[in-house]
Amino acid sequence: MPSFTLERIIPAPPEDVFDVSLDVGLHLASQRSHGERVASGRTSGRLEEGEQITWSARHFGLRFRMTSLVFDVDRPRRFRDRQIHGPFGSFLHTHEFEPLDAGTLMRDTIDFRSPFGPLGRVVDAVAMRRHLIRVIMERNDAISAHFA
Repeated sequence: MPSFTLERIIPAPPEDVFDVSLDVGLHLASQRSHGERVASGRTSGRLEEGEQITWSARHFGLRFRMTSLVFDVDRPRRFRDRQIHGPFGSFLHTHEFEPLDAGTLMRDTIDFRSPFGPLGRVVDAVAMRRHLIRVIMERNDAISAHFA
């Protein structure tokens, strides 16, 4: 299964970075270039353990919906979300937050797999990994800017 990890130092305490990472409004603002909106679920505030949210966004010129479940919440160290309905064969996002003297090391690990077997593996290798890295970096830019 393809995966990647991104790390960024955020100049704020882990509790604050953790909370902002679960904020629906910040997520929507960070994905404005993709026309992201909430199709169902919480439309503002912080997502909590067991909540489901359906995002609708445009990627590769097509509108997709993905319903995610937030789970394994261990404030302020970690939470995870996974696709329960949507375009991926599998999608898991692990968010981790480690305290540093300079703030917080924020780590995002994405494990994903496109559908359609061998064709999906080609899509993952040629385009999807790079696209997802860009999407997560946009989100992380917004989190960084929030604390600037």
